[in-house]
Formats: sequence, C-alpha cells, structure tokens
Amino acid sequence: MEPDTRLKPVRESRTYKRNLPHFEQPGSVHFITFTTAQGFILSDEAKNIVFDGIKFHAGKKYGLLACVVMETHVHFILQPLEEASGSFYSLAQIMHSIKSYSANKIQRLCSKKGQVWLNENYDRIVRDDKEYLEKLNYIVNNPLKAGVVDNPEDYKWLYIEGSDLE
Repeated sequence: MEPDTRLKPVRESRTYKRNLPHFEQPGSVHFITFTTAQGFILSDEAKNIVFDGIKFHAGKKYGLLACVVMETHVHFILQPLEEASGSFYSLAQIMHSIKSYSANKIQRLCSKKGQVWLNENYDRIVRDDKEYLEKLNYIVNNPLKAGVVDNPEDYKWLYIEGSDLE
C-alpha cells in the first residue's frame, strides 16, 4: 500500500477523557476501534447496517480511508472534515453518529433493547506514513487473521479507499 499524503501536523488539538484519554488534532488522520457490548455478536445483517452507516457519513463528517466490520468489533481510519471554517467534526460527534444510528437499527433488527456497543472506543492519531501503512495492513489482515476468509477481497465488510475493495 502507498503512503498517504494527508498525514500532516495540525496546530490545534483537543483532549478529553472517559476511561481512556482521547487526543485529537482536527484534520489529522485517526485509527479508531470500537467493540460490541459483552456477548453481543453482529450478524451479517447487523454488519451491513454498521458498514453502511460508516460509509454514509464518509464525505460528510470525515474522509474514510479504510474500515473493517467484524463480528465483535470495528476498525477504521478516518480524517475528520471541516464542520465550519477552521472547526472540524470531533471524534465524539463522529462516533455518536455511527454508534447511535447502528445501535438503533440493530435493536430494531433483533427486536430487542439493550446495549450494542461499549461506551468507550480506542482512538489514535496516525503520526506518519509508516504508522498509516501499519494500521491499514492491520485492517486488511483482520478478516484473514480471524479465519473468516482466505483473501481480503472476499470479505464483504472491508473498505479501502481507492482499491477494488470499495
């Protein structure tokens, strides 16, 4: 995979904390992982909901560089877009959009209430091309490592910007 030219330092930064600290440099590229609630396994229909929800907000709230939706977790690489001049969508806004939308649709699909996603997510600012390629390869290889496919292009819930996997 080729390095990404969007990796650039940004002066403004934000920090917030739940259980984990979250650091944001608006306009920077972020690697994010979020997980299903204990014991919750995403069916193929539920994976479609999450995958479509992530792709729906792409180009509106963030640039989507890569994502994979697995049975119990999701990994993606994104770059928040400007909401207004000089102000970028926060990771909290982005995660709320994805988790809230998908949880509501999945609950209706399963005809049950209850928590779909853990409240916390893991996020990391991607600092350089080397780290970007490392995270991208991690996403591509996730379905292989889980043993669900032999080739990444066979996994329906894998997206890589600019590739045949779109």
